[in-house]
Amino acid sequence: MGINRISLPTAYMIETLRSNGISDEQILHQIKERDVTPWDRLHSNFDFTNLVELADQDGISFESIIQDGYTVKFITIRGLQTLLQLKFDKIVDRDYQVTETGISGLQLEESDFTVLKQLLSRNCKIQETLPVNKGIAIELV
Repeated sequence: MGINRISLPTAYMIETLRSNGISDEQILHQIKERDVTPWDRLHSNFDFTNLVELADQDGISFESIIQDGYTVKFITIRGLQTLLQLKFDKIVDRDYQVTETGISGLQLEESDFTVLKQLLSRNCKIQETLPVNKGIAIELV
């Protein structure tokens, strides 16, 4: 079974939960209970019941998304910035620079880099800049 592909808004919801200290086990438990009301306070514009609906469609795939990771179907530069902040606490101009076609100068630990490579959509091209301390460049094509 390959890595599941999800929409950018779904990735935002999952990473918002995680960035607020909610564990993968808690996510799966609340979804199984069909009670996402504790999360309503985390982001007023998100309808976390969409995660329940996604799990209803295919529970095994949903568990895999939470436990094994995912790939975003399509990502924009702005979407990439939001994911970098939610998932890795990386902020533009502090941790990387925005270019016309993507970002540059992003530095990540090897384990985070592996996760990033998995979650990026097919429209992203990653270039590791040499020397290594110059970071990673991601181009959206």
